[in-house]
Amino acid sequence: MTIERARELLAKARRVVALTGAGMSAESGVPTFRGLEGLWRNYRPEDLATPEAFARDPQLVWEWYEWRRKLVRACEPHAGHRALAERGYTIITQNVDGLHQRAGSEHVIELHGNLFKTTETPEGQPRPGVVWFGELLPPLVWEASLEAVLSADILLVIGTSGVVYPAAQLAPLARENSALVWEFNLENATFNGPCGETLPKLLQ
Repeated sequence: MTIERARELLAKARRVVALTGAGMSAESGVPTFRGLEGLWRNYRPEDLATPEAFARDPQLVWEWYEWRRKLVRACEPHAGHRALAERGYTIITQNVDGLHQRAGSEHVIELHGNLFKTTETPEGQPRPGVVWFGELLPPLVWEASLEAVLSADILLVIGTSGVVYPAAQLAPLARENSALVWEFNLENATFNGPCGETLPKLLQ
């Protein structure tokens, strides 16, 4: 699809929604979990990102999350983040870094929580406000994601492999609901290349 044709379709769309994943943040320098430099290369997820790990050693888990927060604070939103924010699109993100909000996006559904927020365990103990391995997504968050996707004319799928469930269900649901689904990735996508370049080019 050409940029010109895509712009024509965007201009006619009643609602455009973006689904973003780790590749979006990686371009800002945020380490990914599954890449060659992924955060799990030196750590086992069961040691740091499960309810059982937190119950076993909350101090270790908190120290690791503080380290992650420090890494993310040093990163800045890129031109792709800003392009989405300028359009005011609803964003469903698998990322927990808050970069969309820092870029100015106001309608952000955070599937996996936020690194800089705190929630509580059932016992009332403060814990990182993210969804850990073995946990379900918050029902209201998932319902909001479904509502957004099913109301979209165009779904922009940006920087995500589409293999992590339940988020992987969203693009197929959009297609079943007759929405156009455009993928933005480094290769094998509707728009190949860094999303910090392709998104501004499309949305300018």
